[in-house]
Amino acid sequence: MITFEKCNICPHECNINRKQGKTGRCKATDKLRIALYSIHQFEEPCISGENGSGTVFFSNCNLNCIYCQNYEISQQGKGKEITVQELAEIFLKQQQRKVENINLVTPTSYVLPIIEAIKIAKQRGLTIPIVYNTNAYEKIETLKLLEGYIDIYLPDLKYARNQLGIEYSNVNNYFEVATNAIKEMLRQVGTPQLNQKGIMKKGVMVRHLVLPNHIENSKKVLHWIKKNLPNETFVSVMAQYFPTYKAKDVEKLNRKLTKQEWDEIEKYIEELEIENGFVQELGEHEEEYVPIWELD
Repeated sequence: MITFEKCNICPHECNINRKQGKTGRCKATDKLRIALYSIHQFEEPCISGENGSGTVFFSNCNLNCIYCQNYEISQQGKGKEITVQELAEIFLKQQQRKVENINLVTPTSYVLPIIEAIKIAKQRGLTIPIVYNTNAYEKIETLKLLEGYIDIYLPDLKYARNQLGIEYSNVNNYFEVATNAIKEMLRQVGTPQLNQKGIMKKGVMVRHLVLPNHIENSKKVLHWIKKNLPNETFVSVMAQYFPTYKAKDVEKLNRKLTKQEWDEIEKYIEELEIENGFVQELGEHEEEYVPIWELD
């Protein structure tokens, strides 16, 4: 049974009583805590569309990535406490703003109250897809609780080498946990389904952020995706890395990607014949995505 009393919601299984205000690895209590909600225009085209994605950024995270671009939220807990009812109202407000979906960003620590908020919002007329935007360090039993509530899973697949997970995210056995979680997500919602506007309404898209000096890790991640997931699964390969937070002091991470590194990744995508998904353009506008099938 997944519970906050002896918290076992993620693979860390801290077994602390969050309902008594105690905190474990992710630093979250039993109270919902969010940093902001907004309309986000810069997700992949099939997520943001013309109207944007209705993001809700949850505070705290069960990983400690030293290069996190949202570290004030994920590592320092920036945000404010809200109730389940207030979260349901936020979902409905986002829908009223005509967004394409509700995008739950780093939601793992709050799965139980999130499910309750979804129930309330659906009873009050929420109909747009719900996106679970996660680092993929997820427990299968927790993911199973989400079946029927989540339409789209956006998991990261950060590392194929567990040593990198230890060094950069302070987490053991990342690869095994994340790949098993992705398989469960795929079982629940399948490969991507798009509406007439080309907006994703259901399915899995696996994201991977390419790190400088770690091109071989990225190749292994992409190889696993190609060999283990259906060809129809969307892949999003991101070039947006820049040194921030603690990464500025780490020699291998204290720069952006080079053109040579990015060219090597694009070439490998072609060699693997990965055909579905998106890559970011390297340069000043890292948030622009190009469909994989349009690669030169």
